[in-house]
Amino acid sequence: MRGAAWLVVICAALALGWRLWPPSPSWNPWTPLDVTAPPNLLTPYKLWRLRGDPGLCAQALASSTLKVIAQADTTGDSRCPLHDVVRISGGPVRMSSSFLATCPVAVAFALFERNVLQPAAQAAFKTPVVQVDHLGSFACRNIYNRAQGRLSQHATANALDIAGFRLADGRRVSVLKGWAGSAAEAAFLRQVRDGACTSFNTVLSPDYNAAHRNHLHLDMGPWRVCR
Repeated sequence: MRGAAWLVVICAALALGWRLWPPSPSWNPWTPLDVTAPPNLLTPYKLWRLRGDPGLCAQALASSTLKVIAQADTTGDSRCPLHDVVRISGGPVRMSSSFLATCPVAVAFALFERNVLQPAAQAAFKTPVVQVDHLGSFACRNIYNRAQGRLSQHATANALDIAGFRLADGRRVSVLKGWAGSAAEAAFLRQVRDGACTSFNTVLSPDYNAAHRNHLHLDMGPWRVCR
């Protein structure tokens, strides 16, 4: 049988198998991302699809337990326009204050909290995180506040800076003090940093440069960086 004929047979077999034994939603690349489902090999692809499809992103966000309020798009000739942004005020953990976030950042944060942050806290301290302390998300500025250069991901609320975490036993773990602190705190923060890279496109920590000595920068920009 020639190659083209084999290809037809294989495609027909795959189509029949798909109809007879359809994959679960989490393994179907065309179904919306379910934040409550265990991550798998398709999760990064489903996260990537959210960037260009506000409706699909809204469906994914609806599967989370984050408390969000949709925000109106900015109008006019704003230097830092906001589109498809929500305000996050809480969820499974408290926030030190509410913050603006693009829908993809909100979904990535929900995945991060569920699959990375809480397991890391249980492994290191045997107690959950109850509050995330952050330094903000939206700031209409260039990278590093330079007078020239490209806009920061913060300029479109596509980034979040996390300064530390509060645990159920009353302990606070800060990035500034904990990165070079006790063995448990240092291990926890590095596990959180490494795990965040499975949800966010860019994750910058004190290991990156001195500008990030007191926080973890998480964003859903186009560059893949994990340091």
